[in-house]
Amino acid sequence: MTAQQQEPAGGRAKAEDTDSSDTDGALGGAGRGRRPLRTSLLVLAAATAVGAAGVAATGAFPGQAKSAGTPRATGPQKTAPVERTTLTRTETVDGTLGFGTPTTVQQAATGNQPDDGGDSGSGSAQQPGRNTGNSNSSQEAGIVTWLPEEGATLSRGDTVYSVDEHKVPLLYGSKPFYRTLRPGVAGDDVETLEENLAELGYSGFTVDEEFTSGTAQAVRDWQDDLHREATGEVAPGDAVVASGARRVAEQRTSPGALAGGEALTWTGTDRIVEVELEAGLESLVEKGTKATIGLPDGGTAQAEVTDIGTPSSGQETSGGGQGSEDGGDGGAEEATLPVELKVGSQQKLGRYQAASVDVILKAQAREDVLAVPVNALLAEPGGGYAVETRGADGRSRRIPVRLGMFADGKVEVSGKGIEEGLDVGVPR
Repeated sequence: MTAQQQEPAGGRAKAEDTDSSDTDGALGGAGRGRRPLRTSLLVLAAATAVGAAGVAATGAFPGQAKSAGTPRATGPQKTAPVERTTLTRTETVDGTLGFGTPTTVQQAATGNQPDDGGDSGSGSAQQPGRNTGNSNSSQEAGIVTWLPEEGATLSRGDTVYSVDEHKVPLLYGSKPFYRTLRPGVAGDDVETLEENLAELGYSGFTVDEEFTSGTAQAVRDWQDDLHREATGEVAPGDAVVASGARRVAEQRTSPGALAGGEALTWTGTDRIVEVELEAGLESLVEKGTKATIGLPDGGTAQAEVTDIGTPSSGQETSGGGQGSEDGGDGGAEEATLPVELKVGSQQKLGRYQAASVDVILKAQAREDVLAVPVNALLAEPGGGYAVETRGADGRSRRIPVRLGMFADGKVEVSGKGIEEGLDVGVPR
């Protein structure tokens, strides 16, 4: 079958050769001899066409002169639109997530308290107590009989510590009690006491700055519930005053120890972020400044600056001077500004109790600007930048642009022909 199929073909080829010349044998032989050459030329022509198409598509020879049959480069293969947006440049600094710097709770000694309502030291979360008794006050200090566990949360009315089985509770306020409160005494400390008694459920008095007989009766009821002597008076060491709920950080004594020293340290109950900000960046923060917290697991949480401390002065680092190995004069530590941030949602922090975090602060913002991805920029041979776009004829053209602020992988651009929604080329 194969020979029969090929024979007519050979005949058609011979007839064609006969028509083209009077010398059959010579042309017939020459025709059979040229077939391999003709095939090779066809393959070479096809390869050349594929290569030319590849050059046209990739722009491998952008500088070549236009020639017949060679199409000009088309527009960009992948594009991104020019956007009208707000660009925000940020500064990322190191921060520490935790419960803040602990403060010390000082036990009050139980020496004799002044009877005239004058000043005397007391146990508090803010100020160390002072012994106010006589020379044998250390013998009258009592014995620590109970302390809360580290990590425990204490709220209004909870026991902070016990001495000789006498409970010393937590009350909320802005400053510690500094005198004995009794009928006839007036002041904002009386109001603090009455506010706490009312919140704890006691009544029979008006919350004001006057310590009345009704206040005294409420105090006796409170003392009775604490299993303390119902005197109707409140001495400085009878309660610890703090601004709110507290979390126990560390025990500083133990049951069986002599009372009158440090009881424990504590912090607030909410996790906060602390930053030692370089002095050169202090213009980025003020009370109320918003920030984003970057967590170790990649999550984020929003925060707000709530406190700005006093800048530290730069100090000489150790190992400097003429005796240092590098012969230098020693460097000075940069001054820093302590900044505290409150996290809006504690749930966003997950289970982290303490961690190193990133604090992302807004450094500069440009509103209502036109922007493109940074990788859309093309360097111009004579300097400057351009973006590539598709012309009305579907072919590529470059538009020179002026650059503004860079932020979030984008760059502000302006120039003739640059408008919102214009598609510009970006790498595939």
